[in-house]
Amino acid sequence: MSSAQTAASTATSATPQTVPAKAAATSAAKQPRPLGHVTFVGVGPGDPSLLTLAGRDVLAGADAVVVEGPEHDAFLAYCKPGVEVIDGSGAEGSRALRVAARGRLVVKTAKSAANVVRLLTGDPFTFSSGAEEAAACRKAGIGFNVIPGVSEVSAVPTYAGIPLTMKNDREVTVVDLAEAKLDLSRLHTKQTLVLLNATDVLKDTVAALVEAGFDASTPVAATVGGTTTAQTSVIGTLETIVADLRAAKVTGEAVIVVGSVVEQREALSWFETKPLFGWRILVPRTKDQAGPLMDRLRRYGAMPEEVPTISVEPPRNPQQMDKAIRGLVEGRYEWVAFTSVNAVKAVREKFDEYGLDARAFSGLKIAAVGDKTAEAIAAWGIRPDLTPTGEQSAAGLVEDWPPFDEVLDPINRVFLPRADIATETLVAGLTDLGWEVDDVTAYRTVRAAPPPAPTREAIKSGKFDAVVFTSSSTVRNLVGIAGKPHASTVIAVIGPATLKTAEEHGLRVDAMADAPSAEELADALARFGADRRDTMVAAGEPVTRPSERRAGSRRKS
Repeated sequence: MSSAQTAASTATSATPQTVPAKAAATSAAKQPRPLGHVTFVGVGPGDPSLLTLAGRDVLAGADAVVVEGPEHDAFLAYCKPGVEVIDGSGAEGSRALRVAARGRLVVKTAKSAANVVRLLTGDPFTFSSGAEEAAACRKAGIGFNVIPGVSEVSAVPTYAGIPLTMKNDREVTVVDLAEAKLDLSRLHTKQTLVLLNATDVLKDTVAALVEAGFDASTPVAATVGGTTTAQTSVIGTLETIVADLRAAKVTGEAVIVVGSVVEQREALSWFETKPLFGWRILVPRTKDQAGPLMDRLRRYGAMPEEVPTISVEPPRNPQQMDKAIRGLVEGRYEWVAFTSVNAVKAVREKFDEYGLDARAFSGLKIAAVGDKTAEAIAAWGIRPDLTPTGEQSAAGLVEDWPPFDEVLDPINRVFLPRADIATETLVAGLTDLGWEVDDVTAYRTVRAAPPPAPTREAIKSGKFDAVVFTSSSTVRNLVGIAGKPHASTVIAVIGPATLKTAEEHGLRVDAMADAPSAEELADALARFGADRRDTMVAAGEPVTRPSERRAGSRRKS
């Protein structure tokens, strides 16, 4: 029901009127159901972050979304719960038939949903079917809006480090070679060409361009997977590009740039030269905590894959936590020490269960083991009284913890909610300082199920370029459920304790975070990747990923 219908319904109920049943039925029958509205949204050529703010906002209010395939799944995260998702990828035949079928699908959806969003790769009105589908809506009497998107015509060359225009190159022609035999003889030989859908006809296209007067030595760049971390660019000339693509074993549709502007790539390549570009990185950790680390790795050009190794579950006996929370409210403790984000979450869940809020901490002192834990506490509206000034660990917290003072401290007890497998460093340290510690199991860390067989094989055979370990338990659990990473795989750890555990399991550690946070861990790995790249370039060697260096020589066992 539309908002107008709702308003009308409310108004009717507020002002009772006597309407004969037959008349009411006749009146209702004469009122046609209003048609929906369609917004065509361009989502860019591949990188989800290129979606515009306007596109994001429209998705938030959509009742139905028409997509073209799995490549649009990432954008559904902006939709409200329960949104209807219609797959528009099933159309077959020629382009004209596919466009017509999708136009009918959009119209049909708009007749049953009030607010329809149609997602299109790239820009809706630039080498896309958006214009034809919008015309179908207009013919059916359905209103529509268009939200422009970043077109592959400009975005892919930009991500490849190729400007389409320069001071002496001011003219650009875009040619779509899909299902059309075009006369290329009229093209100006000094302009920049952007060729779309040319991969399957590239040999004939190159020959036609040379015949039209283009010099065979004209630079050419072909980019596949543009704007994504799978992007690959092959550089050649009109004379060599077909053989170059074959030699590089690059498959898939490419955006091809022809012209002298391609020469700028050597100086302007910014995306494919990121320190971890194209690296396949394993992120073994608790599923709901992988987000910030994976986002940071993607920023450096990596392709992170999250494999849960730990499942966080409630304690087997909740009575210990229940007793501690009651003691906290009754003033039993002087301090509460949080050693992880999971501990903060566990206490907060108990507070919600008992109907408590942050006011229950009144009069208590709060300690946090590090910045991330402090942030989780701050989200509760509380500023910790103590965080380590040095190493962010249990040992670092003990270093800064004040000793018990019978005069200044009315109570000598500390509430320590933590994991069932936590070390005794903090308990022992606080006890030595004169405090009594209620060491309470707030949550359990349970080894997750083994990953799928292909992932296990990739770990053991060196198909991952790197593994990032965020705790000692992720090291133990990954080795336990999937085996040791191959010797060629780069290992990065979050701190000294995790480094020690990794070495105990026979792993060579290549990078360690300066501070124990997901962002610092990604930064440390990126520095390693950048140094490795610089070394290869200085030595005149091709830049390869760790998994590639041994691909040709590895023997099957």
